[in-house]
Amino acid sequence: MSAEATNPATPGPASATPRRRSLPRIDLRRLGRAALLGSAARGRLPDAIGHVVEAHRAHHPDADLEPLRRAYVLAESSHRGQMRKSGEPYITHPLAVTLILAELGAETTTLTASLLHDTVEDTDVTLDQVREQFGEEVRYLVDGVTKLEKVDYGAAAESETFRKMLVATGSDVRVMSIKLADRLHNMRTLGVMRPEKQERIAKVTRDVLIPLAERLGVQALKTELEDLVFAILHPEEYERTRELIVDNASRADDPLAEFADAMRAVLRDAAIQAEVLIRPRHFVSVHRVSRKRGRLRGCDFGRLLVLVNEDADCYAVLGELHTCMTPVVSEFKDFIAVPKFNLYQSLHTAVAREDGQVAEVLIRTHQMHKVAEAGVVALGNPYAAPAEEQSGDGSSAGVSGTAGGGGTAGGGGTAGSSGTAGSSGTADGERVDPTRPGWLSRLLDWQEAAPDPDTFWSTLREDLAQDREITVFRPDGGTLGLPEGATCVDAAYAQYGEDAHACIGARVNGRLATLSTVLRDGDTVQLLMGQDPASEPSREWLEHAHTPAARIAIQRWLATHPAPAEPEEVASAARPVADTLAPAGAERSAESTARPLPDAPAADSAADTPAPRPGAAITVDGRPDATVRLAGCCTPVPADEVTGFAVRGGVVTVHRVECAAVARMADAGRAAVDVHWGDSAGCRVTLVAESFGRPHLLADLTEAMALEGAEIVAATVEPPSQQRVRHTYTLQLPDAAHLPTLMRAMRNVPGVYDVSRAQHHASAS
Repeated sequence: MSAEATNPATPGPASATPRRRSLPRIDLRRLGRAALLGSAARGRLPDAIGHVVEAHRAHHPDADLEPLRRAYVLAESSHRGQMRKSGEPYITHPLAVTLILAELGAETTTLTASLLHDTVEDTDVTLDQVREQFGEEVRYLVDGVTKLEKVDYGAAAESETFRKMLVATGSDVRVMSIKLADRLHNMRTLGVMRPEKQERIAKVTRDVLIPLAERLGVQALKTELEDLVFAILHPEEYERTRELIVDNASRADDPLAEFADAMRAVLRDAAIQAEVLIRPRHFVSVHRVSRKRGRLRGCDFGRLLVLVNEDADCYAVLGELHTCMTPVVSEFKDFIAVPKFNLYQSLHTAVAREDGQVAEVLIRTHQMHKVAEAGVVALGNPYAAPAEEQSGDGSSAGVSGTAGGGGTAGGGGTAGSSGTAGSSGTADGERVDPTRPGWLSRLLDWQEAAPDPDTFWSTLREDLAQDREITVFRPDGGTLGLPEGATCVDAAYAQYGEDAHACIGARVNGRLATLSTVLRDGDTVQLLMGQDPASEPSREWLEHAHTPAARIAIQRWLATHPAPAEPEEVASAARPVADTLAPAGAERSAESTARPLPDAPAADSAADTPAPRPGAAITVDGRPDATVRLAGCCTPVPADEVTGFAVRGGVVTVHRVECAAVARMADAGRAAVDVHWGDSAGCRVTLVAESFGRPHLLADLTEAMALEGAEIVAATVEPPSQQRVRHTYTLQLPDAAHLPTLMRAMRNVPGVYDVSRAQHHASAS
């Protein structure tokens, strides 16, 4: 197939760019005549499916062709007398759809269902007849496509329509593959429709089917659909892009060809067996590049594709090119080691030469190229063991062996990506390999979990609109594929599903981060999970969730757990946790979030008005009868190195020597007074705990303090900010030596990420 296919809705040829090693477009009118006049003798393949058989055997040389013969005979006899609006016999349509799939490498079962995909809807053939003649699997696929055909897309792919479409697929991606091929052929022949109907169909194709083709990795279909839609919805820009391609093709020099020759010489000298092809950009890709870069140069109209036999050869080629040519390091991406979600694997790089021309280079194996073009179609039956689907020419270069027509510009909307055919059935494997039944099943779970179709559609449509993806790493070395702009919330639900409700924070590249932190490609993310099974998500998370998995899971939880009515609105706004200070024996009211606990003495709040500290004896050298106060700004405790300053009334205020107030008073010329600790071990200290908000955090913290023998004198909990909560506790300790143990116990409480001594910014005494 050619990605620069002629659109009958627009005059003139689609492109004058010379094609390399591409198969000719099949004459559908000739196929129609063959369908009516060709031989259909029992046991002999009809002439009309000769092209289908040829394309099928190129990928599956040992395939049994008898089901195809019988399917064609049934389809042709059933559709006999029916005509398309374009004037051809109707049988030409299922033949063309089947040929598209055969060129992509679809297995025999899919091709059989493709030939029959309109028989149940448009003829007297029943699903029971299909089952009797071809088996349950073919019946299942034909039924799925029939249900898809009955979906009324309306004016613009409404939410309920898309939900029905997912249900109709029955979680088998082959149903969607047949539908995509069906839409491609209909788009090719759309010129006979009224302009307004052309536009309506093109918009649905743009909004729904092209993103799905991208998700399934079927780049050969996606790129041609993009060009056909582009020609209908933006005819003027399409024409300008066509002229750019024609002008470039007429140039005497071809910098891409020169780059290709140079690469062949480099690889030949290195004794690396490789095929270097020029891969022309399709129309939409050229249009995007022209909008991004302005004036186009010769190398902007295509990329170089290097095909090798083994994975290791990809890196050998990369090394030779980077050694013998000038690499553009910023363009390097390794989608082999870290494949993308839609079955795409390749090395991306770029090389430059002295005149400033830069050529983008894709390096992959023949099998990677086949999967990059055909996606899930090339991997066959998702329910069969991988070994059963490995028939076919492993060195096939994909669709018609051509390098033409695929991929998106600049590696941004990548041509897809992905795990190998044998990916595991784990959550990660399902994301890497959408042929596993779980991929579409998860979409079905989303639509069932969503409160309403509009919520599901708006969420999923945002995901489908994402054509860039990032890869983040887990601490265990695993990876998560997320859309660009995803946050730690999205990473949590991608890794843990609904268990992510208990997530209380994250570390990104080793640093503590809030769940709202936007992730970048290559980040390492460690998700911090709470131990409380009653943990719950925050409504704020919706503001930071971008993936369907995250948004729908949060919305589902919120819908089933409506917020209880608070007696005071302030309580729900200022309080991330609704707990009591049971160990301290004091009930925490709404007002207690901004002031000390009721029944407790006021916390030390200023350096010049510290509370007396009973039991913490300080002796002032030379003044044994002096009144001593411990400064509230630094809350010194026994064993701290301290100094004192005399204030009004003969009182000596004691500070830790590292306190900022000490430096300010020394700069002001105040004389320090020598002080030292007495024999008493007890002390009062103010600690600041910083944590992520979660239910029961306050109770867990106070329990930890009580177990260490600390008495809570006062507590202040500030309103949460970006899901972080700051607690300030004034504690009475029986022994100052226990302070380090107490602080460790507080840090060990899930959700608490730091505990420190209070450092108030007080003025000099």
